[in-house]
Amino acid sequence: MNLRTLLFFLIIIPVMFFGMSGALVVSIFERTGDSFARLASWWGRFSAGVFGIAIEVIGKENYRTDRNYLVISNHAGMADIPLLLGAMRLNLRFVAKEELGRIPVFGWALKRSGYVMIKRGQNREALKSLLAAADVLKSGRSVHIFPEGTRSETGTLLPFKRGAFLVAQKGGAPLLPVTIIGSNLITPKKSLRINRGTVRIVIGKPLEPAGFSTVEALMEASRKAIEANLVRYGSSQN
Repeated sequence: MNLRTLLFFLIIIPVMFFGMSGALVVSIFERTGDSFARLASWWGRFSAGVFGIAIEVIGKENYRTDRNYLVISNHAGMADIPLLLGAMRLNLRFVAKEELGRIPVFGWALKRSGYVMIKRGQNREALKSLLAAADVLKSGRSVHIFPEGTRSETGTLLPFKRGAFLVAQKGGAPLLPVTIIGSNLITPKKSLRINRGTVRIVIGKPLEPAGFSTVEALMEASRKAIEANLVRYGSSQN
């Protein structure tokens, strides 16, 4: 366990739970969840600063902060969620495992703030819980889904699952493909070590689900957009 891992347990987790407690109280009076989104974005930047992680954002011109999107990205490391929250100024909600919703304070705040809790697996019940994300999109908030479903150990792109693209078609919001480069080196899989470094977040041009005749066509276009930026910007990363 290195110093940054120790800081995670001594600083980041207590700050997160203190913030979650505040967000839980605020959510009683504020139904939009805007305050929670601002707090989550601050927490992401604060965490990056504590750990010495630089966030380089490319493609800011490809999205508007005053509208909502279905955001999809590759899943390169455990730090992806706080880094995305800190980098993207959206009223953003993540799709999270159902088990996280059972954690006292933390899980309660996630559910009250509109995060989507899904059942793991490939059955109909799991898909039904995932499609609840479409209702969050229709409410005017952005949603993030990792279409790979798990983290990549090497940073290479894993196969996509169809669920995220069914949500895109049902939710009606533009799909925003985002490429994360370098976070697998910050938080290596199967390790508690947290390293310093730079993470690139490349925001691609939005895709309109209505412009694709099938879920598979939308999935393929999204994958190509993420993969192209992984090759283009990953190969030049120091």
